[in-house]
Amino acid sequence: MARRKFAEWFATFRRSINGYKYYADLDKAHKNAQAFRDELCMLSSLIGTKDIKTGFRNIVKKCPSCLQAIPILLAVREYELYCQDENGEFTYNFRSPNQTIEQYDYFMSETGLFGMIKERLISNLYDYVMGIEVGMDTNGRKNRGGDQMEDLVESYLRQTKFPYRKEMTLKGMEQQKRGDFAVKTDEGIYAIETNFYASKGSKLNEISRSYRLIAKEAKKIKNFTFIWITDGGGWESAKDNLEETFDVMENLYNIADMEAGILNRVIK
Repeated sequence: MARRKFAEWFATFRRSINGYKYYADLDKAHKNAQAFRDELCMLSSLIGTKDIKTGFRNIVKKCPSCLQAIPILLAVREYELYCQDENGEFTYNFRSPNQTIEQYDYFMSETGLFGMIKERLISNLYDYVMGIEVGMDTNGRKNRGGDQMEDLVESYLRQTKFPYRKEMTLKGMEQQKRGDFAVKTDEGIYAIETNFYASKGSKLNEISRSYRLIAKEAKKIKNFTFIWITDGGGWESAKDNLEETFDVMENLYNIADMEAGILNRVIK
């Protein structure tokens, strides 16, 4: 078998594998906003109100649970919030009220929520919170990116004739590490680690060195094969280091390799 050339292999790397569900989990955002729908609708009645403090107090007296919807208006999920200024320091509990209504008035005023609601800067608090939830969910993109690569690899594993399981601990090495997939055949055990890096970063150099060490240690274990599947435009910033790993690691592959049926040829 002809020796692979790094430049040709690297040229097949993908810039992105983002699917349509990567950018935001709208179902999750809707579910989170829906949890406060009634409270948000009641608080929305304050929009444009001139005497907003009186209106707020009346709502809280009638429905104390409306306080629970306040933190998310500030894009905060906690129910206990600490604040301090020249008038003192306070810890506000929005689930089990521990301050006077007047003190909650002060919180609403000083955080700017009263001003935003009174001046009609928004027209509907539920829609506003829905937008907040979508924005906060973008923090989950990193995890979704990793999940996308694992899902892709799993789709190719299903095409092999061997059973597999997700996640295993790579024992017998200097540093134990979790593997994403494990395949057991009559020939031995195959541990597969996978990742996709769309963004550049100095940590990629260390990641490459780490997998190079794991591959070296794996060779010492009888009937054990370590496979690393990686891809992504982020590797451009660590291309030289990745090439060093490529030169010494036999089972280093990318998405194009999987499309060409590499797993069916390697796993026996």
